[in-house]
Amino acid sequence: MTTVIIVICAYLIGAIPSGVVLTRLAGAEDVRSAGSGNIGATNVYRVAGKRLGILTLIMDMLKGLLPLLALSVWWRCGDATVALAALALFVGHCYPVYLRFKGGKGVATALGIFLVLAPWAVLVAVAVFAAVVWKWHYVSAGSIAAALVIALLVLGSGATVAVKLATLAIAAGAIYRHKENIRRLRDGSENRFK
Repeated sequence: MTTVIIVICAYLIGAIPSGVVLTRLAGAEDVRSAGSGNIGATNVYRVAGKRLGILTLIMDMLKGLLPLLALSVWWRCGDATVALAALALFVGHCYPVYLRFKGGKGVATALGIFLVLAPWAVLVAVAVFAAVVWKWHYVSAGSIAAALVIALLVLGSGATVAVKLATLAIAAGAIYRHKENIRRLRDGSENRFK
């Protein structure tokens, strides 16, 4: 029963729409009806400015990081519980109950999650992300590349089966959430990040 409660709480925390909350508090335009319509940091950056975009990135990352730190360090939960909570946090961000299950792509929340599950892999993934965005100026391409790298590194590591399965699910989910970006990348209509 405790694990069920943890997973439910993790989902509800992950579902907090940082970008929507911040832009509303700032009196900015609703990001869901502007730019790409996404609630994540990149669209907030484009629609509401650099400061709110960075704050959204930080808040989305922290809602993945802090709950898992609490579970693994303070409460000393097992890997299986932490992995389930990680997956629930990610699903919450992508399919938030507060926004009728229309959420973001989960990249920043996944970053926070992997800072707990596989911090060593995050360093490589962030470097890959930065290199792709610097070279081609597509945040979506960088995010997809980072998700692939994280998955490959964790699957090839000595992580537990629970962590590997959660990593695979989160990486696959992040790539799936970019399906429209992949289509636009293929036809050359994807927005470049400047």
